[in-house]
Amino acid sequence: METKHVTIERASAMPAATWHFLNMNDAQVEVPEGLSIAPAVQVSEPWAAQGAADEFENALADAQAEWEESHPAPTAEELAEREAYVAAEADATYGGTAQSAYQIAADAIEESRSLAVAFEHGTGDETAAYLRYAAGDRIVVAAKEGQSVDAQVVVSAVPGAVSAAAVDVIADANSAVNLSIVVNEYQDVPAAHFAGNEQQERPDTHYTHSGITGTTVRVFADEGARVEIDRTQAIDGDFTDIDDMGLFTAENAQVTVRQTVLGAASSFTGLAGDLRGDSSRIDVDTRYLGHGDQQRDFNYSLRHHGAKTKCNLQANGVLAGTSSKTLRGTIDLIRGCKGAEGSENETVLLVDEGVHNKTVPVILCNEDDVAGNHGATIGHIREEQLFYLASRGLSQQAAESMFASAIVEQAAIDATTDAARESVIRYGERLTPGFADLFENEHHPVDDVHFSPNTTL
Repeated sequence: METKHVTIERASAMPAATWHFLNMNDAQVEVPEGLSIAPAVQVSEPWAAQGAADEFENALADAQAEWEESHPAPTAEELAEREAYVAAEADATYGGTAQSAYQIAADAIEESRSLAVAFEHGTGDETAAYLRYAAGDRIVVAAKEGQSVDAQVVVSAVPGAVSAAAVDVIADANSAVNLSIVVNEYQDVPAAHFAGNEQQERPDTHYTHSGITGTTVRVFADEGARVEIDRTQAIDGDFTDIDDMGLFTAENAQVTVRQTVLGAASSFTGLAGDLRGDSSRIDVDTRYLGHGDQQRDFNYSLRHHGAKTKCNLQANGVLAGTSSKTLRGTIDLIRGCKGAEGSENETVLLVDEGVHNKTVPVILCNEDDVAGNHGATIGHIREEQLFYLASRGLSQQAAESMFASAIVEQAAIDATTDAARESVIRYGERLTPGFADLFENEHHPVDDVHFSPNTTL
């Protein structure tokens, strides 16, 4: 019997749409009907209940007041001059062109002079709202001025259910936050989540139900703050994973995001950033694997408002089998961001002829004295390379497994916490039996992280 779905339309939409026949402007997230809400979330102590629920909104409101003071509203004369300019642009007799829907929406955001209105979620407001509803109470990780905070959030997949976490990160001036997010397999789910629910019996070996995992993260990095977020997803089976982030950086603040996407049948990764403060910076490093018939969708939108701001988007991935991947990367250089620099680059290794890869790097510019760079390196495994491997006794399937295992092995080596490393190794063992033997006698010291017992939010 066919499973019914509820579809979230226009998720992870590009700020400025491209040709519709490419089917790349946005994504559709299908939510199977009948999923229960069962967030299986563990939070490292003592940050499980750190900060107030409205702390993010309060921080953004304070930033609004400071920004308005340094950016006074336009005078009546300036407004009249701009209106005349827009009218002239729209008047065909002057040879002008009509504004696109993107330009109209972007102008409305800027004219609102509201940081809250300008704040975006990478997967879109509707998707983020769905994850917040499923997550329940927010996890608030707050670092006061000059303080350094380490925190870890582990989300475990629950077959037949939605397991999600909503996290707010508030880093005050000159503070530091290191946040690790791990999305685990079902075997890490506390038994209490399956008690008395016959439709969610805990399987012994393989998934028997689909489900959804997800995190929605909001980050406020105040002046001089440093925020590092590492998210690792290694779920086996027929799950959909949603990774949503929205970032705000004040003057001289820096946010670094590292994303590792290995498992789940479908994954949606969206990140949006407002580089509002002068000399602020956002760096995003994404590593992904697609094999079998997995689907990967990535959407990045970084808007430069402050002068001398910088962003850097790096993505590296391997696609094998009949997997598919879409990556939308938009760097928006807004009027006033003089001296800003934005770059995006992707490297994709295509192991099989049956894979589908789509990459759309976009740079929007409304300011001079800025730099925007983009590039992509996409290549297939050459026939002579496959022949060489075949001559050494490796079939095409074994060669595919080798390339896939390589990216999983690197993810295990680079893991920053025990929970992330163990999750990756477990996934690698399912992907390639014997993978765990590579790490059997190794010891990687990591930070001592304590969890509140079976914290469910």
